[in-house]
Amino acid sequence: MQHAVEVNHLTHSYTPARRWAARFRRVTVQAGASAGTAAPALNDVSFDVRLGEMFCLLGPNGSGKSTLFRILSTLMRQRSGTVHLFGADLRLHLAELRRTIGVVFQRPSLDQKLTVRENLACQGHLYGLRGAALRNRILEMLERVGISDRADDLIEHLSGGMQRRVELAKALLHEPQLLILDEPSTGLDPGARKDFDGYLKDLCRGEKVTVLLTTHILDEAEMCDRIAILDRGCLVALGSPSDLKHEIGGDVISITTPETETVSRLIRESFGGTPQVIGKTIRIERANGHEFIPQLVRSFPGRIDAITYSKPTLEDVFIDKTGHTFWESGEQQPE
Repeated sequence: MQHAVEVNHLTHSYTPARRWAARFRRVTVQAGASAGTAAPALNDVSFDVRLGEMFCLLGPNGSGKSTLFRILSTLMRQRSGTVHLFGADLRLHLAELRRTIGVVFQRPSLDQKLTVRENLACQGHLYGLRGAALRNRILEMLERVGISDRADDLIEHLSGGMQRRVELAKALLHEPQLLILDEPSTGLDPGARKDFDGYLKDLCRGEKVTVLLTTHILDEAEMCDRIAILDRGCLVALGSPSDLKHEIGGDVISITTPETETVSRLIRESFGGTPQVIGKTIRIERANGHEFIPQLVRSFPGRIDAITYSKPTLEDVFIDKTGHTFWESGEQQPE
């Protein structure tokens, strides 16, 4: 079966010059890396994206997802490994494959002093669209994203959510087969984000466009068909949200105690398993967790401050695969 995207053994390291340039752009640099060494950004990453799928690259800052975005959107060439889009090697067919891709960047790419219609017209000219064909395509796209009545408004007069819709219309104007979005919810309030996510779903279901997005928002990843979770340049998990959470194999119990190391050891000795110490919390994955909590309270009277119980989340999947929390600060490489 042909895939929209096939990434095989992709590895990418930034040269010292790029690493220092990234620092000047205020991008977090891997702590402790010397000025004379390359900073690894991607380490032997492999995955595929199916035709018509909504696929997510999920990871915290420094995970490598933005490096992947740059490579897949043809902004940067990979150093090793292969990338195929619709069966064609990206390195060998760069020009023609660019016409199959629509890109929505994290930072706005609209001209604030032009109208919505003028912004789309400029984009259309880049792809050789002219005359009635371009005018009709603009009207079609504005209707699809629900802003036909704002066609002649200046971009600077639109809300953040409306501007994101224009960005989406701009990216889809030339009828790409693959839409790639970098942190699409940046700058949107929760309501606007929900609307925008709905448009992306409709594209996949109704228009058969393949959507690949990067995000650090766990709720946004939940809506996707499949997720590739990245951490410090490595692919640590791949699957649907439900399958990934099912791999946890039980409920999640979090214990707050001033004696994390001691209590963790005693739990392991008394009940088995592999409790994890995450900061000041002990984390346990256990089937029928609600039945296990009373046993813990009886076994360690006065040593437990609080216990919480929950079903697995994507945050739990990340902790299970990496041993640290999604937002844990630490060594990070430039994205």
